[in-house]
Amino acid sequence: MDPRTRPYRSVLYIPGSKPRALEKARGLPVDAIIFDLEDAVSADEKVNARDTLGAALAEGGYGARMKIVRINGLDTTWGRSDAEAVTKMACDAVLVPKVSSPDDLNALAAITGDLPIWAMMETPRGMLNAAAIAAHPLLQGMVMGTNDLAKELQVRFRPDRLPLMAGLGQCLLAAKAEGIIIVDGVYNAFKDAEGLAAECEQGRDMGFDGKTLIHPAQVDVANAAFAPSEAEIDLSRRQIAAFEEAEAAGQGVAVVDGKIVENLHVATAREILAKADAIAAVSA
Repeated sequence: MDPRTRPYRSVLYIPGSKPRALEKARGLPVDAIIFDLEDAVSADEKVNARDTLGAALAEGGYGARMKIVRINGLDTTWGRSDAEAVTKMACDAVLVPKVSSPDDLNALAAITGDLPIWAMMETPRGMLNAAAIAAHPLLQGMVMGTNDLAKELQVRFRPDRLPLMAGLGQCLLAAKAEGIIIVDGVYNAFKDAEGLAAECEQGRDMGFDGKTLIHPAQVDVANAAFAPSEAEIDLSRRQIAAFEEAEAAGQGVAVVDGKIVENLHVATAREILAKADAIAAVSA
């Protein structure tokens, strides 16, 4: 499946050092997995985690899920060895933390070759350079690191995430301009399904493709929020049918539910139906 058309509703972090978690992930209804060698792995486990993760990926069993490996930064003790190890892993992409400029991606590509790259967007400088980062030829997706960004910005927590909006919007604009994937940051209170649903709805309304998750209990909420609803699918079908009927009759305007349907609405409707079909294919 084309990485740009596949769904990314739920993107779950899994510690690369935990065999039990790696096994459980094979049966979870997630669209993508970030196999983590960075924050989720303690310093004394980082070297062994590479072998543990490499063996799990070689064994397979992750189906259509996008397999992304997050390495430690190249400025750390483990980063370069992580990057070298990833080139031998059965993964789809490598995720690098704290990307501040395209130079960070060039440094990684010098090690990982043509392996697709994803960028953690979690620093003020990264926000300011989002457009240049998104334009890198090997970049396939952006992941918002909202916890680190909040720390760097010294903001207070607010349910509406107003202090983070400038950075979130900057990265969204950059990703959409380049046609790459962008997924929202994590929701820390993994037992708060209502709060998660609200933040997922906010992210979906903003244009994010999905949400990163820290616990399997969050998967169903994210999958529901970032999938087209039955009402959206029904409206899309009716808009397309009405527009095609109007065209066939030589009319320039179609109307559905009292609202004019133009080319741009039909294009959006087709995208919604394509996304629904892609989700159905992955779920199958």
